[in-house]
Amino acid sequence: MANKQVMKAKGMRLEEVVDYQKGSVVSREIINKQTATVTVFAFDKGQGLSEHVAPFDVFVYILNGEAKIFILSKPHLLKKGEMIIMPANKPHALKAVRKFKMLLVMIRS
Repeated sequence: MANKQVMKAKGMRLEEVVDYQKGSVVSREIINKQTATVTVFAFDKGQGLSEHVAPFDVFVYILNGEAKIFILSKPHLLKKGEMIIMPANKPHALKAVRKFKMLLVMIRS
């Protein structure tokens, strides 16, 4: 699926929007508007995103696998089907306990 375009008005599985790559984090924006972004990520085991802040709340939904998400340095272990909201302007980081895919939605308001 990695080379196929995400098309409007066509059903598809979110897990197939991005493929895993060994030793990497892969992402694909599905929607990028002034008001919101929707992105699907694939993290290989052990990969992550270092601590950072976002100016808006961020909704994360785990599509498969297992992730540790740190908010204000507090770890939250999330598995397939679970979600968390990372609050605006609060430091957060992500780490793949096992390889995982997630849907990330940021509403800019």
